[in-house]
Amino acid sequence: MQKPSIPKGTRDFGPAEMVRRKYIFSVIEKVFQKYGYVPIETPAMENLSTLLGKYGEEGDKLLFKILNSGDFLNGIDRQKLTESEGNKIALLISEKGLRYDLTVPFARFVVQHREEITFPFKRYQIQPVWRADKPQKGRYREFFQCDADCIGSNSLLNELDLLQIISEVFAELKIRVLVKLNNRKILAGMAEVTGQADKLTDLTTAIDKVEKIGYEKVVEELKARGLTPAGIQKIVPFLTMKGTAAEKTDLLRKLLQQSETGLKGLEEMARLFDMSRAIKLPFEPEFDVSLARGLNYYTGTIIEVKAVDVEIGSICGGGRYDDLTGIFGMPGISGVGISFGADRIYDVLDQLNLFPEKVAQTSDVMVVNFEEKEQLFYLDIVKQIRSAGIKAELYPDAVKLKKQFSYADARNIPFVIIAGGDEIASGQLSLRNMKNGEQEKLTITEIISKLNHR
Repeated sequence: MQKPSIPKGTRDFGPAEMVRRKYIFSVIEKVFQKYGYVPIETPAMENLSTLLGKYGEEGDKLLFKILNSGDFLNGIDRQKLTESEGNKIALLISEKGLRYDLTVPFARFVVQHREEITFPFKRYQIQPVWRADKPQKGRYREFFQCDADCIGSNSLLNELDLLQIISEVFAELKIRVLVKLNNRKILAGMAEVTGQADKLTDLTTAIDKVEKIGYEKVVEELKARGLTPAGIQKIVPFLTMKGTAAEKTDLLRKLLQQSETGLKGLEEMARLFDMSRAIKLPFEPEFDVSLARGLNYYTGTIIEVKAVDVEIGSICGGGRYDDLTGIFGMPGISGVGISFGADRIYDVLDQLNLFPEKVAQTSDVMVVNFEEKEQLFYLDIVKQIRSAGIKAELYPDAVKLKKQFSYADARNIPFVIIAGGDEIASGQLSLRNMKNGEQEKLTITEIISKLNHR
């Protein structure tokens, strides 16, 4: 009989992994709520018309399409299946698709529920998304995103809030991070002053890879994408600039002096850096002019976060989008948001051994079960411990002590209570530390106090 399996790029999560994942979610959610963000959820599947065309050509290819129920070819002109392009064929046989991210469904949600929403609307969402990508280390076909967005405000104070959220989340998780900032208006200005405003998408797609493939390969890709040698030569100073944020700002002010759009983006960046310093943000963001982020809907500030101590892709990112709701008939509503990659954050915490020891436990203490006639006593002990807010369980069967201890060890339960006839009679129960094997006699009140203060 063939062993059951799951699709590539998806994973099962056992109890040990789930308590760790929930720890990550709880840290992120707590910080989101601290900054006034409220939760929403959207369906796993959206109408395909909602998703197509929102992520660029590459994004469309990575959308999981859901075939229409029943005979999905019923009533379809077979000739159209051979003549149409991919997206048109998909719309003929599929009306729905799995969401690619949480941002486009959020834009749809805002437009659909506009009468019920108070703007600016600050929402967070922690749900899975799906991408038909090639599975590899740190890249999955099903993964969770933890998003926070504020929509209905142009203020850079929202970007500052997001930087503070990033700071607090990773400080709580004890992950050292590098935060990179740029502005899409600067990239648009770069395209303008190099005489290639119509090649903005080609330009940003290529230069976004400079860290991965290097400067020379990026130049080759720019040539392949049709950018002129003269234009590429003008891009060189943008890609090779060094120095502090202030020094890069001064240089860009000269390079972008002929672009109103570029100077506007530079002004926004300078203001954001000034505010970050004013509130003494615990890290100095890096001004990275090559940072583009692939999604086409970004129009202003763009943010990317990487772990300092682990070689892995970005673990958080986001940016400003000025008209995402416009695609759904509600133009002119600006928003900004970030997304934490919970799966990559898990990998970082795991590699650096940063999960708190207590997170690995499902119970704080286990009561040993000696005899059935004593079970009412054991149940009372467990009830008292749980009432004190401590996670406790009673081993369900009166079996050999060795087997019960093995169970506690396998579950990483740090303490075991042993109460035989003598202990029950005296009221002095034995509390065993499973890590070092030490035991001490304590009353139930003393045990509760010790467990609460360890």
